[in-house]
Amino acid sequence: MAQSINRTRTAAPPKKHLDNDNKIIENRSLLAGQIIFVTGGSRGLGKSIALALARQGAAISLTYLKEKEGAVNAVNEIKEQGGSAILHQVDVTDFSSVQRAIEGTKEYFGGLTGLVNNAGLIRDKALMLMNEDDWRDVIETNLTGVFNASRASIVTFMKQKYGRIINIASIAGMGGTARQVNYSASKAGVVGFTKALAKEVASYGVTVNAVAPGYIATGMAAALDEKQQEKAKAGIPIGRFGRPEEVAGTVVFLFSDPAAYITGQVLIVDGGASL
Repeated sequence: MAQSINRTRTAAPPKKHLDNDNKIIENRSLLAGQIIFVTGGSRGLGKSIALALARQGAAISLTYLKEKEGAVNAVNEIKEQGGSAILHQVDVTDFSSVQRAIEGTKEYFGGLTGLVNNAGLIRDKALMLMNEDDWRDVIETNLTGVFNASRASIVTFMKQKYGRIINIASIAGMGGTARQVNYSASKAGVVGFTKALAKEVASYGVTVNAVAPGYIATGMAAALDEKQQEKAKAGIPIGRFGRPEEVAGTVVFLFSDPAAYITGQVLIVDGGASL
C-alpha cells in the first residue's frame, strides 16, 4: 500500500539548487548543482550516502518508509553541514508513491539530475523455511523498488540529456549467499537491470551503474555475533569490515565529472572478499 508523502523542508528553496549560504558550498563544489533522489536514507548506508553527496554540494531528496525519526535526523544533519534537503515518506514498491515524491522533488528544487536506489530489505532464512511473503517482500522492495524509482525519473533524464542512476547491489547478487536466496536473487536482478538500462539510455546522456558492497559495519555485518564476525573477516583480504563512508565515497565518485564515461558497471566494494 502506498504511504502518504510527508515532505519536510529544512531550508528555504535554495538558489541554484544549493543552500543560500554560498560561502559554505563554495568549498564543496564537486557536485554543485546536482539534485539527487536517495531512497531508504533514514539510517546506515543510505544515510551515509546522502550525507556524503550533500557535503559535495548536492541537494538531496531523501525517502523513508517507517523510520521517520532517523530520516528527520539525517535531513537535519545535512542542514547543519550547510546543505539542502527535503524528506518524503515513500513506499518504493508502489509506483504512484515514488512518482509523487519525484515530482515533488522537481517542483521544490527545480529539477532532478540523479537517483540512488538504496532502499532494501533482508529476511534471511533457509529456503525450506522461507514463505511466499519472505520472498515477495524482498523482491518487491529490492528489485521492483529500483524499477519504480528508475521509471519515475528516466523520462526527465532523457529529455534533459543528462542523468546519473546509481543502484546499490551487493556481492550476494554476484556470487550468492546461503540462507539469502531471496536477497541474492533480488540483488542479481539489480545487476542485470543496471546493465540493461545502461545500454538503453546511454545515447541520451544518462549513465547507470551499480555499487556492490560486501560486509559493511552498519549492514549485514552488524547482525553477526562475535564468532561469526571473526569468521567473516577471515575471508576478507583487507582483514576488516568496510565502513559506510567508503561505499558512500564510491557513490560520490560515480556522480562526479571524472565518472562521465563509466556506465553499465558494477563497482565492488568488499575489501577483496569476492576475489
